[in-house]
Amino acid sequence: MTADQIRSLQPALAALLGQFRGCFRTERTFGHWEKYLLGLLADLKRKSIEPIALAAGMAVRTLQEFLSFFVWDHERVSERLQRLVMDEHSCETAIGILDASAHAKQGDKTPGVQHQYCGETGKLDNCVVGQHLFWTDNDPKNPFTCMLASDLYLPEEWAADRERCRAAGIPDDLDYRPKWRIGVDQIESAIGNGVRFAWITFDEDYGRIPEFWFEMDRLGQRAVGEVSVNFYCWPSWPHYRSGQAAHASKRVDNVCRFSPVFRDQEWKRVHVKDTTRGPAVWEVKTARVHLVDSSTRPPRPTDRQYWLIVARNPDTKEYKYFVSNAPKRAKLDEMLGAAFARWQVEMWFGRAKQETGFGSFEVRTYQSLIRHWLCSRMAMYFLADQTERLRGEKSADHSGAGGGGGQRSGVEDLEPALALVC
Repeated sequence: MTADQIRSLQPALAALLGQFRGCFRTERTFGHWEKYLLGLLADLKRKSIEPIALAAGMAVRTLQEFLSFFVWDHERVSERLQRLVMDEHSCETAIGILDASAHAKQGDKTPGVQHQYCGETGKLDNCVVGQHLFWTDNDPKNPFTCMLASDLYLPEEWAADRERCRAAGIPDDLDYRPKWRIGVDQIESAIGNGVRFAWITFDEDYGRIPEFWFEMDRLGQRAVGEVSVNFYCWPSWPHYRSGQAAHASKRVDNVCRFSPVFRDQEWKRVHVKDTTRGPAVWEVKTARVHLVDSSTRPPRPTDRQYWLIVARNPDTKEYKYFVSNAPKRAKLDEMLGAAFARWQVEMWFGRAKQETGFGSFEVRTYQSLIRHWLCSRMAMYFLADQTERLRGEKSADHSGAGGGGGQRSGVEDLEPALALVC
């Protein structure tokens, strides 16, 4: 946003942040938080510590220490943000989306940085990976979205090197957890803060883990998510409990091709959603199956049944396989509507990186990384909340309602706006 837009929305931002004042020990620290958020919202080329500090007319070192060492309860801020989302935006159609994001980074000092798959570059690269829990009301025209939680994915090599972890400020009790386990903990914590989801959805990195589904059952949370073609299940209860191939579990792609419960079905056309290119229509077949419980030897089928959905795009011939723990009477269009809602989190990541510097962290401590993500999430929440409030008003009525449009602001333009909270 330009300096004029920041000025016009500053009272609303001050009102929002005022609800979190109790999370800060001193007014000085709270003021640094306000300035950092304003810097993330400002129209800067880079939204990392140095350019924000320079635009605000403050020492770079001070802003670094604010993120790394100053005393303020960022965990409480995150929890209160979740409660605020429920107080202001709760609805019966809310969907939670689990996803990971990677940020390419040079060097080896940034917490969790490692040579691993990086979605940002589309290849194996040096990067930091975050695990996130996203929330959307799934409105078909103007969805309200926000990020509820962001945690660092700590690779096993980092977790095994505690000296390296201590040098990066990583707590001794923070150990390696696979992304799906972090996601379960994020959902459980959000539910504890009053967040309610109609559905949780995710890609095959989570859905391919049977234990993940059992955790959704433990939480009493309906979920629908994609699974890989080599995900195993039983289309019906086996006649014998045996490790022989005839009685073993089968890959879902083979189940959908050869099992009578799928083979004897006709494809059903389902309107999934509307897109800018027109209606998205997929052909689907469904059946109830048993998942694989590997807690015994040999593995046994689960007592309860789960939905297995195969979806085929009639235009591209693309196939997708989904599993859901929804009850037998669940509506197919509702399940597919949730399963195909994941595009919203990808759009959020793109906007957050551009608008509030979500990936622009230049930090070397764990606490400063988590706090930067939190501040970016808070800034994105503010933008979404104001967009919803201003929707329907003419941009001329409010300088913050329209797009940027003007010349990029420089330090001289931004400093007065950022100084408003001094």
